[in-house]
Amino acid sequence: MQLSKLFKDFVASEKAGGLILIACTVVSLLLTNASFGIAYQSFFEIKFAGLSVGHWINDGLMAIFFLLIGLELEREIYKGELSNIKNAMLPIFGALGGVLVPAVAFLVFNYGTATQSGVGIPMATDIAFALGVLSLLGNRVPTSLKVFLTALAIIDDLVAIIVIAIFYTKTILLTNLLIALGIFILLLMMNRMKVRNLIPYLVLGVGMWYFMLHSGVHATITGVLLAFAIPFGNGDKKSASYVLQDFLHKPVAFFILPIFALANTAIVFSGDFSKILVQDYSLGIIVGLVVGKPLGIFVLSFLAVTLGLCKLPEDLNWKSIFGVGLLAGIGFTMSIFITLLAFDNQAIINNAKLVILTSSLTAGLLGYLTLRTALKAG
Repeated sequence: MQLSKLFKDFVASEKAGGLILIACTVVSLLLTNASFGIAYQSFFEIKFAGLSVGHWINDGLMAIFFLLIGLELEREIYKGELSNIKNAMLPIFGALGGVLVPAVAFLVFNYGTATQSGVGIPMATDIAFALGVLSLLGNRVPTSLKVFLTALAIIDDLVAIIVIAIFYTKTILLTNLLIALGIFILLLMMNRMKVRNLIPYLVLGVGMWYFMLHSGVHATITGVLLAFAIPFGNGDKKSASYVLQDFLHKPVAFFILPIFALANTAIVFSGDFSKILVQDYSLGIIVGLVVGKPLGIFVLSFLAVTLGLCKLPEDLNWKSIFGVGLLAGIGFTMSIFITLLAFDNQAIINNAKLVILTSSLTAGLLGYLTLRTALKAG
């Protein structure tokens, strides 16, 4: 299977970024629980230009992260794994199972409670962490498995973005939203008029982000909208989409996501962890990520192949698909991101983050051990 340079760069940066994310998470946890932990947490509450440092990270820098996800999704649709409907069906069905089953698992424990709004938490996959763990297996990992995991995680994140846009929007300021959408329409018109210079897209993109930020709809949605407005052309190295995607890989992997980890894993270890684990929202997250993800991905992938809708690549086996399903249970970045939107109670947010870290670590370890056996046997 031939991979484009851009895909290889994307995977490479995500793998290295995943290892850096782990380091930043450990540093953040240590700093938060040190004697100066309060000062560390207070830093992210400092106001700058009307927003706290934490808001600039979560609403501003993460919009750039979603821009990269949008660009990669666009490329997958036009030229990658998702461009061929037969090839696309396996990761599409896998992603569908990996979204629905964790959501149902969460609702089993939380339906009708004050925490049912956290249903989106176990739905997404952290691409950086998942590929980081997969990279630990070295050259034994088939290319088709990397492509499957990447396509699966991107589709997962797309669904998570849609969930954020629809279900985590509380109050809409219609005027600002209409202005933001008006800018988006203008960007689409520029695309149709074959404007290829990136600068006007980026300038207008900042304007769209500003009005989206003040509309009530989460500002990170701007990143995905901008990605699909930027000209793709034939997807070669001179296209605006390629240039921007190539440029964003390293800043996102080595700056934006690590900064997000430092800001959002400032978790204080307090109270009885065993009591935290048996809370309804904790059980929903744990079962959703560690059990629901691999089960949903495996079952729907198996059904799709059995029904003849797609086929399993020759160099893969079902154990490796289940192993990737476990890696998809590493929610981390997206799960924490949705936690911040889903809950208002700071104690619940803190506890949910801790459970997400524990669940992601468990899913990652189980996925690594499963794949190590499956790929050796395969």
